[in-house]
Parts: sequence; structure tokens; C-alpha cells
Amino acid sequence: MTKDAVLLTGSFGLGHEMMARCCEDLLEGSGWRTRRLDSMSLLGGWSGRAADRVFNRMVAIPGLYDALHFAHLRTGSRLAELMDGAASARLVPALRARLARRPADLVLSVFATGASAAAKLKAQMPGLRTVVLCIDVAVHRLWVAEGTDLFLVTSAAAAESVRRYWPRAPVAVVPQPVRPAFYAAPSQEQARKALGVPLQDFCVLIIDSGWGFGPLVESVSVLADAGVHVLAVAGREHSIERRLRGLAAREPRVMAFGFTDRVPELMAAADVVVTLPGATTCSEARVVGRHLLLLDVMPGHGRDNLLHELQLGQAHVCVPTPRGVTCSVLALRDAGVSGALASGAAPRWEPAYVAALQQIGLDLEYRELAGAGSP
Repeated sequence: MTKDAVLLTGSFGLGHEMMARCCEDLLEGSGWRTRRLDSMSLLGGWSGRAADRVFNRMVAIPGLYDALHFAHLRTGSRLAELMDGAASARLVPALRARLARRPADLVLSVFATGASAAAKLKAQMPGLRTVVLCIDVAVHRLWVAEGTDLFLVTSAAAAESVRRYWPRAPVAVVPQPVRPAFYAAPSQEQARKALGVPLQDFCVLIIDSGWGFGPLVESVSVLADAGVHVLAVAGREHSIERRLRGLAAREPRVMAFGFTDRVPELMAAADVVVTLPGATTCSEARVVGRHLLLLDVMPGHGRDNLLHELQLGQAHVCVPTPRGVTCSVLALRDAGVSGALASGAAPRWEPAYVAALQQIGLDLEYRELAGAGSP
């Protein structure tokens, strides 16, 4: 009998979407049917839009979001409890109604608000399996609710941050999920020939991961003036894309991209990837075998993730100004950092997930995904 899974996502940033895609591929490869539900949409039209606006405004003021994250979400304060209760009051009935119309065997949450609601719903539906996947190095209070069948995290520190709130929580430490295309990325020479990047140039990929943080366009301009070939990805920031394309029209060392599926190829062509400390982009670069230069401009969980990436190695941090980015890139170039010398060998992530999910009675098997190539 075919099993059904619901993936609870969120509309903040691209990381949740990428994790949902990976999990869908894994489940569907074992014969499961999947569907994706956005936690913010389940809150209702007005509430979901209001929550989205509030979040985006808070993140735009890093000190304000840092205060919320470290003083409330991390500590599990009264404010955090009120936020969780208000969201769950709307989300739990909406999710229950969806499952009544189309039952599911598994709810897998990659978004904190969804994780909390799914655990509360499980108390009313004992046969439902609930799994949480959090890729941050510090799991805050809203992610953790008693009754969850399994927490999937990507570091020992994250596992202990779950147990901070629920000491007996069932936790499995697993690799970061990475889409198959990154395991099949071309060699640097192949990628550069396809893109028209000179083989002898030092080349960086600077990528906005959907948040719009940091002096992206200005940094690209200063890097190009310093003789660095720059592949610049604006993501979903259309205004930034327009500015980058205008710069690329004047500066031959700059190639501009909007939202693109060519990121594996772009990483392969680069020597260094300049980005935010988002776990998804960083893990993709590590699979391809590229050094990271990280901008410390992502508030809240981004501060923790930055330190974790530095601890993992092959990662560096810079002052988040055009001059700071350029000075750090040139230092890496002069130190001999080169994508041509790097190895992209990395273990596959899927077997660990299959093993963890099998332990809670879910029927899965590992099949290497089509187009994945060899690490």
C-alpha cells in the first residue's frame, strides 16, 4: 500500500524549500506520495501575510531580530510561548482539516511553526508519525515539542540543543541534505569552458540566498576592479538582479544571474563561494569542494551557523563591506586557494536518513537519486 507524507514548510528564505525538495525526492524514491503545505498559508490569509510582514521587517533590523532570537526563542521565554500558542491555535485546526480530507502516514516538518503544530496534532491522531528536520546548529524552543517521533539534526550541538528543552527527545544526527545536482557538478575546467570564464583567472561566486542581506552589488563591483572574475547570483531579489545585469554590461569580469538552477555549475567554476552562513548553500559548496567566505550579516540563527561553519573548516569570515570582502578574497587568492586543486568527494546523505526513519517504523529504502553521479 502506498504511503502518504505531508511536508510542512515555511515561506521564509529558500532553505526550507530546498530541504523540502530533498525530502520529497527521498520519500518518493521509496514509493511514497508526498504533498507540501506552507505553514504560513495554513495560518490563514490575513494572519499568514501579517506574520510574513512582521518577520521580514524584524530581520531587516538585525539587532531587533537578534534580540528576539537570543532572548526569547532560544530561552523559551513567555513571549516565545505566546507566539507558539497563537500560531498553533490557527495551524492545528487547519492541518487537522487537511488530513481529514486526505490522510497521511507522516508529517515531516522543516519549519519551526509547523513542527510545533504537528506535535500537538499527534496527540489527537496517535497513528500519525511526526518528524522534524532542523539544519540549524542551535535548535530554538519553537522547534521542540514533546510527542514528536524523531528529530533529525545535522550536528551534535544541535542534538543537545533539542535535549535542552526535552531531555528524552528521540534525536538522530544526520548529514545535511544536498540536492543530487551538486554531487554531479562538472570539473572546474568543464564549468569554466561552458561559462566562458578564463581558466587562469581567480574566480568567485557571490550568491544571495534569498534574504537580500549584505552589500552584494557594491562588493561585486570592487572585486571586479581588483581583477577578480565574479559570478554573481541575485536569487529572487529582482532589484538586485537588475543592478547586477547593468554592472555586467559595463564590466567584462562580471557575469550576472537571477534565480537559476545553474548553481552547481557556477560553484564548480569558482575558486571561492562568497555567501551568507545558510546551512543549505554552505553544504552545497562543500559537496562541490569549494572554500567558503562568509558574511556575518545574517541575524539570529545565522550567528550560530557562522561559527559552526568556521569550525567545520574550509570556511572563512570577512568584514561585510565591499572593501572587506575584496581584501579577504585577495588574501585567499594569494594563499593559493583554488577550486582546481579541491576535491568535491562527499558522502551521500540519504542512507543515514533512511536508517533513522526506519527506526521509527517508516518503510523506506535507499536508492541513489537519478542524475546524482558519483561523489
